[in-house]
Amino acid sequence: MAESQQETAHKRQRMSKVWDHFKLKKEDRKVQCVYCNAELAFHNSTSVMIQHLIRKHPVKVRSTSLAETSSSQRPMDCFLRSATSCTAEESALLTESILKMLVTDMRPLSMVEDEGFKKMISAFNPKYSMPARPHFKSLMEKKHQQITEKLKTVLQDTESVALTTDIWTSMGTESYLRVACHFLGEDWEMKSFSLTTVPLKENHTAANIADCLEETTDKFHIPFPKVKAVVHDNGATVVAAANILKERHGWVSVRCSGHILNFIVQSTLKNSKTITNCVASARSLVEHFKKSELACAKLQEMQKQMGMPPLMLIRDVSTRWNGTYHMLSRLLGQRWPMTAALSDPTVNSSGKHHHLDLKPEQWNLSEELTRVLGPFVSVTEFLHGEQYVTLSSLPQLVHNLKKAALSSAFESASVKEFQAQVAEQITERWQELFFFQPEAPNTVLLAAALDPRFRKLKFLPAEDVFKVQSTIQSMALAFKKEERQSQVSEDEGTATSESRFAPKDGSFANTILGSSSDSDASDEEHEAQQLSQAVQKEVLQYFGELPLSKKDNPLLWWRTNETRYPTLAKLAKPFLGIPATLTPSERLFFATGNIVSRRRASLSSEHVDLLTFLHCNHRLL
Repeated sequence: MAESQQETAHKRQRMSKVWDHFKLKKEDRKVQCVYCNAELAFHNSTSVMIQHLIRKHPVKVRSTSLAETSSSQRPMDCFLRSATSCTAEESALLTESILKMLVTDMRPLSMVEDEGFKKMISAFNPKYSMPARPHFKSLMEKKHQQITEKLKTVLQDTESVALTTDIWTSMGTESYLRVACHFLGEDWEMKSFSLTTVPLKENHTAANIADCLEETTDKFHIPFPKVKAVVHDNGATVVAAANILKERHGWVSVRCSGHILNFIVQSTLKNSKTITNCVASARSLVEHFKKSELACAKLQEMQKQMGMPPLMLIRDVSTRWNGTYHMLSRLLGQRWPMTAALSDPTVNSSGKHHHLDLKPEQWNLSEELTRVLGPFVSVTEFLHGEQYVTLSSLPQLVHNLKKAALSSAFESASVKEFQAQVAEQITERWQELFFFQPEAPNTVLLAAALDPRFRKLKFLPAEDVFKVQSTIQSMALAFKKEERQSQVSEDEGTATSESRFAPKDGSFANTILGSSSDSDASDEEHEAQQLSQAVQKEVLQYFGELPLSKKDNPLLWWRTNETRYPTLAKLAKPFLGIPATLTPSERLFFATGNIVSRRRASLSSEHVDLLTFLHCNHRLL
């Protein structure tokens, strides 16, 4: 009977969750902790075990409620519904997931301390004990080191890279220099990576910026000769820094074509008072509907009545001319529902808002202006691409843009004047695209010639086309000779080891066959001649083919034809990997503006670089 009662008591006690943390040793009447292997005396009570867990393993059992009460008040069944702790593997997986979320979504480290976030994680998995903020900071630093080492390995395997750089100012009025690299990988796909985001604490001098770019390349073990070009904006300081680097290392200076195009259109638009007034009137009209809920609701009602989609009006941005185009284009599409909304008595009972509507001549001017700006929008959107080559397309785009600006006939005198001025600006700003000097080769034209879509260079005079082709042949021959010389150097060891089989006395052989020096010179001349002929044949065959369709992908073509044109393929990859604009860099560093937000305006420069680097390059892991 006593044994039966003892067995019943034992079963009742084993219902407690405390047994998830201990093992029972019946023969010794002891229990053993599964965490520290400590052995405790067992007298058919779990109190001693609970005390041990609270003192030694509070995190494992999440016994906060026990710690807040006295020992006499602690409930014996506190573990009946409490969840066991995560395994080490589960905990590591959850922690890694939170870290990825912080990096991918650009969340601040302080988020792990937010009460709502902690409750959400606890609801998803009550067994998980989330680490504190310092732990995540340590993990981020380790990730940064891992990605840095992997990026160094990736860059080591590339033949050349192009750098993009610009200066960005945070909400705390701190200036940062952002540097990214771009290149074509082995698979002929565009690659872009963030290198650094460093504060410019000293004066923004050209020398400081140039030194910073050199330090960045050195940090990632990029040899200076491997840097093909630096793409930058039109700021005087950055341009001067690029010129310094060109003199020191031969890095080609490439001005951002997007900034040039933006300057051309914006400055030309501002030269016409009629156009400026029209744009200002359109902006006031849009702002009225943005600010008035009643007018906005009436506009949506009119759109529905006329069977039109409920589109919102667009407000332009003063720093981007294409915002003006999109504002006017949307206004023209919503002209009649908007006019009806302004004429409605419930919206305009006093009649004071009726004057906001554009005048008929302003509507006509807006329509003509959107027509003449349309090609500029198309070119801008094309140049903003990241996954395809852009620099090689620039000469053809500029050539077509100038023709499109002058081709259409318009009635408005202000639009006609805009056409003439913008064409003049295009010629002035991009005139270097259409001049080629063999002693100072034009990088953009060389890239265009190595793009199978534009290899005929139809936008150049015939004599300049010949100069470009001759220069490419000379570069290909020099590259081939250098490659051959490297191969000969590697084979020197083998040649030295084989020389021991030559005759001891070479006088008879020299008499009959001639001296070895004469033979070597003859062989070298013959080999050089063969090399030159092979390169010439490859170049002539490449330029002799029909150009690729403009809709086709030149990188895919090179991937397919790399074996047919091995020398030109290696020559083309550095040129085609240079972006025409800073857009890939700006999109890559878009994270910086979110990271240095109002909530994180006091972040140190090291943490800004850390978070930006991880977000932009986390795909490497």
